[in-house]
Amino acid sequence: MERSVVALLGNWPAGRGPLYQRLADAVRRAVEDGLLHPGDRMPSERRLADALRVSRTTVVGAYDRLRSDGLLVSRRGSGTRIAATARPHRRVMDRRVPGGTATAVFQRLIDGPDQVISLTTTVEGAVPELEEVLRDLAAEDLTDLLADPGYHPCGLPELRTALAERMTRDGLPTVADEILVTTGAHQAIALVADLYLGSGGTVLVETPNWPGCLDVFRARGARLHMVPVDDEGADADAVAAALAAGSPRLLYVMPTYHNPTGVLMSAARRRRIAELAARHDVPVLEDNAYVRYEESAEPLRPLAGYAPPGAEVLSVGSLAKTVWAGLRIGWVRAPAEVVQRLARRKVLADIAGPVLDQALAARLVPRLEEITRARAPELARRLDHVEALLRDRLPRWRWRRPDGGGALWIELPGVDADTFAQVALRHGVEVVPGSVMSPGRAHDAHIRVPFTLPRERLDVLVHRLARAWAEIERDGPVAEQDGSGIEGGDPVAEQDGTGIEGGDPVVAQDGSGTLRVTV
Repeated sequence: MERSVVALLGNWPAGRGPLYQRLADAVRRAVEDGLLHPGDRMPSERRLADALRVSRTTVVGAYDRLRSDGLLVSRRGSGTRIAATARPHRRVMDRRVPGGTATAVFQRLIDGPDQVISLTTTVEGAVPELEEVLRDLAAEDLTDLLADPGYHPCGLPELRTALAERMTRDGLPTVADEILVTTGAHQAIALVADLYLGSGGTVLVETPNWPGCLDVFRARGARLHMVPVDDEGADADAVAAALAAGSPRLLYVMPTYHNPTGVLMSAARRRRIAELAARHDVPVLEDNAYVRYEESAEPLRPLAGYAPPGAEVLSVGSLAKTVWAGLRIGWVRAPAEVVQRLARRKVLADIAGPVLDQALAARLVPRLEEITRARAPELARRLDHVEALLRDRLPRWRWRRPDGGGALWIELPGVDADTFAQVALRHGVEVVPGSVMSPGRAHDAHIRVPFTLPRERLDVLVHRLARAWAEIERDGPVAEQDGSGIEGGDPVAEQDGTGIEGGDPVVAQDGSGTLRVTV
């Protein structure tokens, strides 16, 4: 219960005033937004204090304030609940995905940037080639594009052709009719979920996994059957056992740089999983949205390229990680008749995608190999840099160097990642704990740490993580006055409105144009 409540509180330490007041304000906002409802039971003071990694007196102070304001009621034997008279400010209630874990991730995107370093995404600014292509497009094609009617439900023909040609070069023979252009990879996954799941069914998914994708399936009423990931990708024996034991409607895998582990599924593993799915007549959805960072790495064929004749494999891709997340271009490659069925669902969602964005993408797709190779050295340097920082500042943390992608999957020795996430938030870092990426308890000690941030930002990030870890390793919160008039409270963050404790490394110019960082 306490985990679900904590997820609704968001960045509750931000703001001014003592921690107990900030906590009370966060609970009040959750009630006003319709996230907590009249009659909902709240965690006990002790359990919420443990979950937030604060002293019990902080929660006692917050609950007392909320009881005096009439938002909470406490009765012996029934605990503390949201008062029956509490009402949201909005007519429409917030409809979260039942059992979903992506709430905090997406809320960060909605709230926008602040002083907190958020680890919810692995994206950065646009590649320089985008500006070049944008200028060329405006100079050469804009007049003709503006004369276009603008409705292409399956995608701009030029882009569909460019994507088909690229997949053919990658070892997967494809024609334009087998391509549906979507608003990012996320929409592609959502359309496939609508088509194959209907009102439920079982989906085989890797664990850990990206919570946004899991919630897409949960929102369709799907049951998730988790299969583990090893150093070659999804465990083929676990997939075989799951396929033999039931009749899943879909198998969802990330063979090319799995998120969050960064594992590249081997060619042998791709072939075996494709053959298993074909034997059991289960469609496969492969998500290939991530990229490599090693210049020498040779790309493997998509999993669909290893599938036997008659197998139904849908391949999803995106420009978000290779070009820019702001260019909302994704796609799905599937049999032509499946593309038509998906297109009918896309029309209901948005009628058609933006023409200018697709025209840009059509010019960029033939250059993706060039763009990827140009970015690889910098990504590799950032990975080397953050690994060196972590080994120096946090030597007890453990991880496997990823094959690609944009993040490290780190195990925290002997510490629950949900607990660490609350402490890290007070130090200015929003962590994605393993509990939201894996149902059950298998990865509760893990966090995902992107390395796509600029190097100077990585310095600040690791500094803040190290401060949070030092606090975790102490025996509980530091006892001091928390502003509530109660002794034994939590450390009070600097009153700068950010809720962030302590200072960051000093980042400055040294006169040569080079950034220097002093910790």
